Amino acid sequence: MNNKEEFMSRALHLDMRRSLQIPLIYSSGFLCSLFPVPCSLFPLNFMKFIKRLIYPLLTAKLFILLLVSILTLTGCQILPATENKDKAIHLTFWQGVNPPPNRDVLQKLVDRFNQTHSDIQVESLYIGQPAQQIPKILAAVVGNAPPDLLWYNPTIGGQLVELNALKSLDEMLANSPVKQDIDPNLFNLMEYKGKIWSVPFATNNLGIYYRPSLFKAAGITELPRTWEELRQAAKKLTRDTNGDGKIDQHGIFLPLGKTESSVFIWLSFMWSGGGELVSGDVQQAAAVKLLDNKGAIDALQLWRNLITDGSAVLSIPERGYETDNFIAGKVAMQITGPWTLEYIKKSIPNGDFGVFPIPVGERHATTIGGENLFLFKTTPEREKAAFTFAEYVLSEEFQIDWALGTGYLPVNMKSRQNLRYLEYVEKQPVVKVFLEQAKYGRTRPIFPGYNRVSENIGRALESVLLGKSEPQEAFKQSQQRLDLIFK
Repeated sequence: MNNKEEFMSRALHLDMRRSLQIPLIYSSGFLCSLFPVPCSLFPLNFMKFIKRLIYPLLTAKLFILLLVSILTLTGCQILPATENKDKAIHLTFWQGVNPPPNRDVLQKLVDRFNQTHSDIQVESLYIGQPAQQIPKILAAVVGNAPPDLLWYNPTIGGQLVELNALKSLDEMLANSPVKQDIDPNLFNLMEYKGKIWSVPFATNNLGIYYRPSLFKAAGITELPRTWEELRQAAKKLTRDTNGDGKIDQHGIFLPLGKTESSVFIWLSFMWSGGGELVSGDVQQAAAVKLLDNKGAIDALQLWRNLITDGSAVLSIPERGYETDNFIAGKVAMQITGPWTLEYIKKSIPNGDFGVFPIPVGERHATTIGGENLFLFKTTPEREKAAFTFAEYVLSEEFQIDWALGTGYLPVNMKSRQNLRYLEYVEKQPVVKVFLEQAKYGRTRPIFPGYNRVSENIGRALESVLLGKSEPQEAFKQSQQRLDLIFK
């Protein structure tokens, strides 16, 4: 077994076992649930991979049933991906854009590209949120059936590079005029081992949305600037507003769950508290330090204190970005980013909301987010066509329209100086908070295995927020699991 097969057998076994329910595996819809592409595109060696991956989990009889269902789905006909008869190159673009209104904005922009490029047609396919996408992406790579383009956060980059799945973009980007327009602060999210493997699609960071009317009613005249001020404000904002003896307004909304969406938010507080995931320029999962990480422990303790104070309400598991409670005035503060701006603005038409930076523990910090655009290795013609779409995404016009439609921050520096965007920022001052806070932004590592690191941090978060353990003990257990995996 070569390195790629060994790595994928281990990684995908764990990812799919966690992500796929057994009834789904047994069903005839198994492959179509994994891939939003025609079943005839699955190569024969993918079935060999499925056997190696799933066989230990199934009885011989059930495994035979699974293979029969796969053959039924493919019609026993394995076909290579080909260009359509209209001579246009048809590209597949996998994405997980949310909330749904942002997905509508993306589709309009993809449609505009297709209308102006008769020789290249891009099909945008929603394949779920990050935790749902990982097994689909990795299985597609091993089955030699990847999409042409992938919209995903940069943390997956190192893993895909190690699997030899991505097209290096150094040469194409060097010959493209858009390179000089990319925000220079984003290049570290594009690079791994000295080469460029993706381009930024859009960027963002985290702040705390708040309801000014609720602050005023609670007698709060100054926005929280420190952790302690945040805690005290959350207490004052937790109220029984109708006098029935029950709390019906909480100070802050916190994300509950083990996935990256919760970890992404919490990392801002870890960095603010002086913590680091790895020391210096070390870029490997084995170097992650959670044990005795004071910044990490203090950040998680702050969140736990907000819970024990009774001033925080937890989200439904893995739904920490939903803003319904904030919009309804049931919570006064919520940690989220500019991608929710347009939705919140439409849902609170009187403009009763604002944003302030992540409060300081030991230093200013926020997590830089956003997704990158990855190009998979296919054929020279398809790769060239995919890069043409990437240049379109990086263009000044696309970035302005995407920013105005979703609230994301443009990655094209010309876009930020464009009159249309400047007028937008002037009308929506909360955008200035995110733009100004970006200089304190910290980025997540992109080394292989980050998904395992994130998963184990998430398990610690969930355990502590549910009162099952203390931060020190939770991180000790997570560190032990990580050491077993990477050392």
